[in-house]
Amino acid sequence: LIARCADVADVIAAVNFARDNQLLLAVRGGAHSAAGYGTCDGGMVVDLRALKGVWVDPQRQVARAQAGAVWGELDAETQAFGLATTGGMISNTGIGGLTLGGGMGWLMGKHGYTVDNLRALDVVTADGSFLTASADENPDLFWALRGGGGNFGVVTSFEYQLHEAGPIILGGMVLHPLDQARSVLTFYREFSSNLPDEAEAYAALLTTPDGIPVIALLLGYNGPIDEGERVLAPARRFGTPLVDLVQPMPYVARQSMLDQGNAVHGIQRYWKSGFTETISDELLDVLIEGAGSFSSPMSAILIFHIHGAGTRVPVSETAVGLRGAKWDC
Repeated sequence: LIARCADVADVIAAVNFARDNQLLLAVRGGAHSAAGYGTCDGGMVVDLRALKGVWVDPQRQVARAQAGAVWGELDAETQAFGLATTGGMISNTGIGGLTLGGGMGWLMGKHGYTVDNLRALDVVTADGSFLTASADENPDLFWALRGGGGNFGVVTSFEYQLHEAGPIILGGMVLHPLDQARSVLTFYREFSSNLPDEAEAYAALLTTPDGIPVIALLLGYNGPIDEGERVLAPARRFGTPLVDLVQPMPYVARQSMLDQGNAVHGIQRYWKSGFTETISDELLDVLIEGAGSFSSPMSAILIFHIHGAGTRVPVSETAVGLRGAKWDC
């Protein structure tokens, strides 16, 4: 069964129906779930796609968004006022799944994980109750929802703290031939370990749309453009890149620059990731060997460096247990 909910009352009715009939329940937001939690076999899907309202208070720098919204829709509203919060790197990622899982994005070095910017949530619990969770109201539920995933109820709306960001920021990619992967990744390991909170640097082994295997440095800076140019300059000068695409761009353009190949529904994909506190030479060997034997031009290996504000939050503060500087591979 699929319950296409139009409002909170529908969500409550769907949860009650699933409980009374002992049905497995899945919640669908943006349908970007790598683990497949947005659907189930032999049960009920609570489809929240119709709940897309977004309201921004620019004076308080707060946004309230319904759980069916995706990051591109939230960004469009907040950027009307030059504001943003830490969100996904693919524009059609649902705000619900990413937020409840912790939430990484281009702003995480400066402003922490998405859950570190949550002020409150509205949630329908398994008994059909409608609750608000915040630091002052149901604080235990508030703690659990910030990183505990969809295990504690169906969240129908989120309230985020916003920050000044954009509308023009520095971002883009620097591409090198895949045969330069060893030197580029060795450089990246050192460069990304010493970045200020405002800067982000990720690496990706992938194939370009025209079929060229490459190693890419994905770069961004959340601050003055001239300062960002100085901080990111070493990564742009390193080696002999095929192309340097780093430039001032709208915030929403950087938020969607990885959409090609990642924001398409219907692709049968498998994802897996793990965290490491060090990138050893042995790990580099494994990554490069893997990229050299991709079975599809849509295959990719990505490395996200996690640093800055999100790593300094006490581990007991939220249900996100993984704090401290590390890489997500």
